[in-house]
Amino acid sequence: MESNHHTKLTSAEISSLWTSYQASTMVICGVKYFLATVDDDNIHKLLQYALDFTQKRIQTITQILKKENYPIPVGFTDQDVDTKAPRLYSDSIILWYMMNMGRFSLTGESLFYSFSARDDIAHFYLECLDQSKKLADEGRKLAIEKGIFIRAPYLPIPDQVDFVKKQSFLNGWLGDRRPLLGIEIANLVYNAERNSLGAALIAGFSQVAKSKEVRQYMVRGREISGKHFEVFSKVLYKENLSTTKNITSEVSESTVSPFSDKLMMFHIAGLVASGIGQYGTAISTSPRRDLGVMYTRLMVEIAKYAEDGAKILINNGWMEQPPMAADRDELAK
Repeated sequence: MESNHHTKLTSAEISSLWTSYQASTMVICGVKYFLATVDDDNIHKLLQYALDFTQKRIQTITQILKKENYPIPVGFTDQDVDTKAPRLYSDSIILWYMMNMGRFSLTGESLFYSFSARDDIAHFYLECLDQSKKLADEGRKLAIEKGIFIRAPYLPIPDQVDFVKKQSFLNGWLGDRRPLLGIEIANLVYNAERNSLGAALIAGFSQVAKSKEVRQYMVRGREISGKHFEVFSKVLYKENLSTTKNITSEVSESTVSPFSDKLMMFHIAGLVASGIGQYGTAISTSPRRDLGVMYTRLMVEIAKYAEDGAKILINNGWMEQPPMAADRDELAK
């Protein structure tokens, strides 16, 4: 039996769609610029795939919002990108960026799917997950083929199953400190890789930003990313384990901006928010106390950086207001 009842979008669904619209319009600007500067044909094909499905996402979100009589967000447009700007990033950085964009999207879109109540919204995010999975997978294969994919360290194979016998399993500073667990290594390598890419991306932004305030903010972010990369790498080195490489040297010397300051600030805000979430995940899977304290300290630092970035966005009128609940106290006046 079919129902003619029209179910409204929940707060979670409207917030998911709003966030996806903002991110997708930003991605289109970035991909259009990369398409204009990339040399490698296979990376070009990957970029074109990302552009095609992202444009379709925006069309779908727009149709849903119009049916709900919900205002279409501003997001980002062709005014926020200059595809004729000189090359800023190498093909390797572009490939790393696209591969990691697929990974980041999988995390966010799986959450948005779990928030979905309506069938059409759930179906939309299932499609998004399939697209992001293919992007990450094709990017990974291409990176391996080109010899730039960094594998996490290998572990010895134990002779038999064993159980933890000592409380020192949790130690991190004094006494009998155990070697790193495989999951702890995985998080350290992944976070080192994220910060290596982040440092390269924001180094480029720091060169081309038009506003002095934004340039200074980007320089600060470049230093934070570089420091966090060194922190994670140092922990791995102490355990005689390998880490990823610093790729900032692959940023060109161009000072001509391909992106608006608004877009660059929004992009960094998204990366920082994602980083805070990843650090939280690492804490939850790292029993060694010293690692938990390390991640907590680093989270506090980037949370303060994120707050300062939000102030810049607000002061310049660049931050669109996300969907929010009614202010009942204000209405009561």
